[in-house]
Amino acid sequence: MNSHISMFRSAAFVLLALVLTHPVLAQEPAPANPLVLDAKAIQDAGIVLDKAAVRPITDELKAPGEVKADAYSTVLVSPRVESQVLERKAKLGDVVKAGTPLVVLSSVQVAETQGALIVAEQDWRRIAALGPQAVSARRYNESKVARDQARAKLRAFGLSEGQITALLRKGSARADGSYELLAPAAGRVTTDEFLVGERVEPGRTLFTLVKENSVWVEAQLAPADAERVKSGDVVRVLAHDTTLPGKVVQRSHQTNERTRTVPVRIEVNNEKDLLHPGELVEARLAVGGTTKQLAVPATAVVLLQNQPTIFLAKGKGQFEPAPVLTGDTRDGWTVIKQGLKAGDTYVRAGAFALKARLLRSQLGEE
Repeated sequence: MNSHISMFRSAAFVLLALVLTHPVLAQEPAPANPLVLDAKAIQDAGIVLDKAAVRPITDELKAPGEVKADAYSTVLVSPRVESQVLERKAKLGDVVKAGTPLVVLSSVQVAETQGALIVAEQDWRRIAALGPQAVSARRYNESKVARDQARAKLRAFGLSEGQITALLRKGSARADGSYELLAPAAGRVTTDEFLVGERVEPGRTLFTLVKENSVWVEAQLAPADAERVKSGDVVRVLAHDTTLPGKVVQRSHQTNERTRTVPVRIEVNNEKDLLHPGELVEARLAVGGTTKQLAVPATAVVLLQNQPTIFLAKGKGQFEPAPVLTGDTRDGWTVIKQGLKAGDTYVRAGAFALKARLLRSQLGEE
């Protein structure tokens, strides 16, 4: 018994010695809350507070859409007479101005008309110099009509007045049947399906020119929704992580038999060349009505662990992340369905700065 007591006393003595010689380290203080900021830190982070409130939100219809070329700004370029391709002057993707030569063609009919015009022009100049008093009225008129008809025929073949004037200035040396097909309007070359040396028939499309500063989006709506749409309605087109403004220009009055939807044509400004024919987008059409919904600026909502989150102000410089259920974002305002109530004080600006502080803290950074 005494031996056990001695052993216990010895162990206690050793433990006491260890305590005395190696004092227990003080427990490390808990890390500071990264979402507690003093006045200067709040100012430096650009944090602005606001009260959550309901606001009028315009009713919108969502519809899938396809980008199409603006047919009112699209031009097909084709020969008006049977010709052979001699030289290509423009290629796919080129942006050309009106009057730019696109291709050099050669035609037997054009050669015959060029020769006829040169002869008729020379004949007319002689008769015009003599005057109507020196020749019969019939001869005077026949010469003038022959000259004018030859000019009109070349214009009908696609030659411009400038090309006809150049032909007459150079005379028979240019009456070889070759002529340049000019761009009738400015635009980008979107098709050019032909080969040099190929014979092409009248009306065969050699080039398609499109003004891409404006495109159409054809949205497909259910018949009941299409009835709510009218010309001039404002539209938002969502594509490439951006939103482009547009307006309704036409609503079809016929339902597609295959899809049972009604096409609605939307005109979209495409000055930045973001949309191209064939792309699929989402159209959101404002249909006039408004509802009052709780909404905050879209920049107040951040993603934390893939969860939409808003920072609430708890007073004395303390903030707290609050997961929320979001709705649509319209005109920079995001609808909040759950997680926030009217009157709550939230971070209107500076949410990204708070998110960064929180993430740095979780990574163990100062």
